[in-house]
Amino acid sequence: MKNTFLIILSLFAVTSCQKEIDLDLEDQSGKIVIEGNVTDQAGPYVVKITKSVPFTQPNQYPAVTGAQVVLSDNTGQTETLHYIGDGQYQTTAFVGASGRTYTLKIQAEGQQYTAQSTMPEPVDFEGLAQDSFKFGDKISYTLLPIFTDPSVLGNRYLFSFTVNNLSKKYINVFSDNLNNGLPNQRPLMMPNDDSDGADHEVVPGDSIHVEMQSIDNNVFTFYSALLDISGGGGSGVTPANPPGNISNGALGYFSAHTQSRQSFVIQ
Repeated sequence: MKNTFLIILSLFAVTSCQKEIDLDLEDQSGKIVIEGNVTDQAGPYVVKITKSVPFTQPNQYPAVTGAQVVLSDNTGQTETLHYIGDGQYQTTAFVGASGRTYTLKIQAEGQQYTAQSTMPEPVDFEGLAQDSFKFGDKISYTLLPIFTDPSVLGNRYLFSFTVNNLSKKYINVFSDNLNNGLPNQRPLMMPNDDSDGADHEVVPGDSIHVEMQSIDNNVFTFYSALLDISGGGGSGVTPANPPGNISNGALGYFSAHTQSRQSFVIQ
């Protein structure tokens, strides 16, 4: 089948290896697909609701209109989102903050869907450090995100980056299972001619724009599954349902996360 995750996977080139996660790859056409994000940056925040379509259909995902979308947190803040088109529902005055648990409730096409996500505390994204290595006559580049993992075990991170003004995003997810409480030592590999799905080879002078998110464990599991699928050997199997955190069989995810950005020019 095809669904919103095909869009995600077409935009993201994967450079991380993750543990195996069992996935049900049955045909899920006609399923509700929900993508929702709340951050510690100023809103508005958007929840997008579409429908998955069969594998044989074009990459056109019908927008779900007429839904009731309510966002709330454990401090009593609540807001009903308004529709802005293309399946997107947007907040007006809602404020995201770390440490809070957020609940998303959706009534759509006679069904109710719920999801929760707790926004972690922010981790200081101090900068980026470049390294390079030579294989044959080709030079490849890496960027090391500079941050120190907090001492409490269980932190999860998502890094995405773009090159210059290109739209494609590359993602990595990190856990602190092996380096709890230590400075980060895991670099981001910049795309080159050998990168799967790369449409640009990074060279000196390129600007790399990196976003760091502190995410909760359910969102980490979701993205880890997407990384597993997209790195699964080119079998042509389309991912049906990476294990999201939304009830009632909906596809997708709801993420409350911190967000910070750094840019770097390759030397």
